[in-house]
Amino acid sequence: MKIKVGIIGGAGYTAGELIRILLNHPKAEIVFVQSSSNKGNPVYAVHKDLLGDTDLVFTEDADFNSVDVLFLCMGHGKSKEFVAKNNIPEKVRIIDLSHDFRIKTEENAFVYGLPELNRDAICIANKIANPGCFATGIQLALLPLAKAGLLKNEVHVHAITGSTGAGQAPTETSHFSWRNGNISVYKAFEHQHLGEIIQSLKQLQPGFQHALNFIPVRGNHTRGIFVSAYTEYHGTLEKAIVLYQKYYNAHPFVFVTDENPDVKQVVNTNKAFLYLEKHGDKLMILSVTDNLLKGASGQAVQNMNLMFGIDETEGLKLKPVSF
Repeated sequence: MKIKVGIIGGAGYTAGELIRILLNHPKAEIVFVQSSSNKGNPVYAVHKDLLGDTDLVFTEDADFNSVDVLFLCMGHGKSKEFVAKNNIPEKVRIIDLSHDFRIKTEENAFVYGLPELNRDAICIANKIANPGCFATGIQLALLPLAKAGLLKNEVHVHAITGSTGAGQAPTETSHFSWRNGNISVYKAFEHQHLGEIIQSLKQLQPGFQHALNFIPVRGNHTRGIFVSAYTEYHGTLEKAIVLYQKYYNAHPFVFVTDENPDVKQVVNTNKAFLYLEKHGDKLMILSVTDNLLKGASGQAVQNMNLMFGIDETEGLKLKPVSF
């Protein structure tokens, strides 16, 4: 039996990547892809690289009883509205790719879906809040230190994202003529992903009260996130490397490398590469991920695999872009 999948909000970048993965997933079957603005159109009319891969047509309606899991690929704020307005059967599991359910509250039954932090909880969850793209790369850089109680001072993060991180709808700062050959800072010290990052750090190190100084940068590339983080650390580099290797030993998509990584090593994959250097009393951690895969749709499928008790790498052994 295959996992029956429904996708809500099927026209954006994350939905396109999700469809691409699931069409080749040996244990999943897409039942419907919903998009009110594209109803009746072939999926490949929007996601043009899927021409020849699928005859799926966008539908306006969603038959919840026909699926085992729903992926919500809508804009921030819209997922919460959708869940509130629709009577989704309890048996249908939900994986939300928006920001709406990432911050834990008493009313929020969603589990925060970072497998490297909450794998056991994900395996028994009915509802998952998929992490943000920046949040994923930054947390992977810092979780081992938090787990060991070694975040002793403020943390500095500089992270660059590709234009696909802004979504498919054209904006002034995602337009090719503006983005190409350009770079800019936005939402310095107040990016929306800070809340979920700090929430996770406090989950592992409850006493963490230091500043997380995050400078997000719009890069002039299409996809991929490059995170450079540093904080006070008085151990040796060798001990830090062992700490990171032990933390990620059981997590199949995170690799601690001894070579300074670049974004192209992970683009089109669900991998994360981490690299460490010691400079005086500072530990620098580099983290590279694909914002659309490990930072979004790939991680969502990884969560689906865990929720349904199959190998978390199923359907995600993707090849990087090597040129």
